[in-house]
Amino acid sequence: MNRRSFLQSVGVITGSAFISLQTNAFDQLSRSKSIKGRVTEGKRGIANVAISDGYTVALTDAKGNYSIDTNDKASNIFMSTPAGYEFKTDYHIARQYETLGSRNEYDFELQALKRNDNKHNFIIWADPQVKNRKDVKQMMDTAVPDVQQLVKSMGQDALIHGIGVGDLVWDNHALFPDYNKAVAEMGIPFFQALGNHDMDYRMGGDETSDKTFKEVFGPTYYSFNRGKAHYIVLDDVRYLGVERSYDGYISENQLNWMAQDLKHVGKDQLVIVCLHIPVHNAVKNNADFYALLDGYKNVHIMSGHTHYNLNNITNGIYEHNHGTVCGAWWTGPICNDGTPRGYGVYEVNGNELKWYYKSTGFDKSKQLSVFTEELTNQKRLIANVWNWDPEWKVEYFLDGKPMGALEQQKGYDPLSVQLYKGDTLPAGRTFAEPKLMDHLFMAHYSPAVKEVKVVATDRFGEQYAVTTKS
Repeated sequence: MNRRSFLQSVGVITGSAFISLQTNAFDQLSRSKSIKGRVTEGKRGIANVAISDGYTVALTDAKGNYSIDTNDKASNIFMSTPAGYEFKTDYHIARQYETLGSRNEYDFELQALKRNDNKHNFIIWADPQVKNRKDVKQMMDTAVPDVQQLVKSMGQDALIHGIGVGDLVWDNHALFPDYNKAVAEMGIPFFQALGNHDMDYRMGGDETSDKTFKEVFGPTYYSFNRGKAHYIVLDDVRYLGVERSYDGYISENQLNWMAQDLKHVGKDQLVIVCLHIPVHNAVKNNADFYALLDGYKNVHIMSGHTHYNLNNITNGIYEHNHGTVCGAWWTGPICNDGTPRGYGVYEVNGNELKWYYKSTGFDKSKQLSVFTEELTNQKRLIANVWNWDPEWKVEYFLDGKPMGALEQQKGYDPLSVQLYKGDTLPAGRTFAEPKLMDHLFMAHYSPAVKEVKVVATDRFGEQYAVTTKS
């Protein structure tokens, strides 16, 4: 199939299919409350697969059969894909669900992986947020080839999937097919979370704000498994019924569903929760959310929304608030805290997780930016270590002499100030402004120094160095 035909096919699938939700109210009149089906690999039934309508979770029996009494408000029946099996996709967009219609039976067929999946990788795409064709072109010309190169570098036998944690587009839902073309060209299975810019406005309240998203991507909350990792995707954007007015909140329906979902997840498993708005400081009912995860020893939250990079640990739960694919809304090469455009790269090994931030257009070694400034009778060294957390060490050397740790400070990234500060910058989207952040490290030194070196060591012992002539 040539590229033009391929992209046209993707456009048909993502732009005009999955419209059954539009007639779902009619279909509900003709289907019974009880839904049944079977999960199989070939002719063999698969036991203990979680099936849900978003309200109730049921497990398949020894022969792969399930039965579930669906809620009147349910629009989908979905499977939590078990470990050891391929993800069901269309052009790499995850499709582990069926839209409820007039039928009373829905089967799911799975295909076993060719290798053990205890070791696998995933990437987190936060806020591609394309608004027009110019943004789409930047995404296709920069971010997509970067992921393609990363995937290629991992080898053809690598298991890798992606998760988009919201704001896939920027209020322009006609661009959902363009986002899906990007996923198709990256060539790995991709799951999606709802962002505030992916919602329908002027259509009622929160219960109708996800209509278009569901038509294209299916349920707004669900789970899946790979190896010993259990992934949960949630919708934590609550539309308040006034155009573009929302807050961070996880609905009671989702919390009830999540409690049922977690009953089938061992406390020793790696749990990865993906959503849009950061939980630690912006979800109003985060205490209820954290309570559900009590007793789980290895939980990571993947969020976006902010257009800066921040790591937070609350109640032993590590939240990765990612820098964005679009940077500062496609206006420059960095986010408003100086984090380069990019995405998170994660390596799962059993129930352990390692990670780094991948800057678009650069290799893994780019983990910090270093600046030197002329002051009166001295110079100042500034290092921006965007994926810093308290386990990192940031040290510096002057003309080869070790000087110890740099002092952590709150401040602004110098390049961000240059590119974004003021009412006239950046061109076209002047609302982007530099962000005060705490992953900045400073020192003052003599003008006689000729060479400055900064070495940042992450929590896994990986060292990243930048040397600059002073």
